Amino acid sequence: MKRAGSHSLRVWSLRWFTGLALTGLWPATVQGAATSAPPVQIAVAANFAAPAKRIAQDFERHSGHKVLLSLGATGSLYAQIKNGAPFVVFLSADAQTPAKLEREGLAVAGTRSTYATGRLVLWSKKSGGLDGQVLRSGRFDKLALASARLAPYGAAAQQTLRSLGLAEAVAPKIVEASNIAQVYQFVASGNADLGFVALSQVLSEGKIREGSAWPVPAHLHEPIVQDAVLLKAGAGHAGAQAFLAYLQSEPAQAVIRAAGYER
Repeated sequence: MKRAGSHSLRVWSLRWFTGLALTGLWPATVQGAATSAPPVQIAVAANFAAPAKRIAQDFERHSGHKVLLSLGATGSLYAQIKNGAPFVVFLSADAQTPAKLEREGLAVAGTRSTYATGRLVLWSKKSGGLDGQVLRSGRFDKLALASARLAPYGAAAQQTLRSLGLAEAVAPKIVEASNIAQVYQFVASGNADLGFVALSQVLSEGKIREGSAWPVPAHLHEPIVQDAVLLKAGAGHAGAQAFLAYLQSEPAQAVIRAAGYER
């Protein structure tokens, strides 16, 4: 799913990245010019940390632009942007926040595009079968989830519990985290038995890296559509525009798919 502006980004990406590679002009012109350019400061929703790091490394290697990533809950990053943080690109965990930034004049109109659709999973560090019945059974002490106010994955977790009719029953056992990365830490450290995390956090080479996970059926919560947008501070920043173009390229999308995201 693409929004206005994404088609031009893709075309520009193919012309810039592929064209320079074929002509052999990449190292002498692009990297040489980019080394003196200001860094590309990107605000990244915590669920997307691993693929963002990989994509940033690839982008740096191919373009010469330096990338600085700042990770956090979407709501927290939004507050930082509102307060003047020097981010030039925002990779949100939802579509609503970038749209809101556009309306408020803090993002460049027409630059929003969907870069991924997230998958929510219920994760346990213990191996063995895990499914939604564990929530009904009550055979756990603590259930971690991110703040629904700050994190779209937390909102999806709350929607899932309501869809299952379990919101009130499990409420006394909920441990709330500020973002999805902290949920993972709670479960990994044993401070929570279960946690709603992003599939990308527990997936490695197409398999659950540790423990067991239940992929939450998509109909139990609203789609986790994740949009990227060029922020006002990046309006004249060539590296920021190049990164957004690269994010839509096939090499970047291959990384995103391998991390467990959909389009």
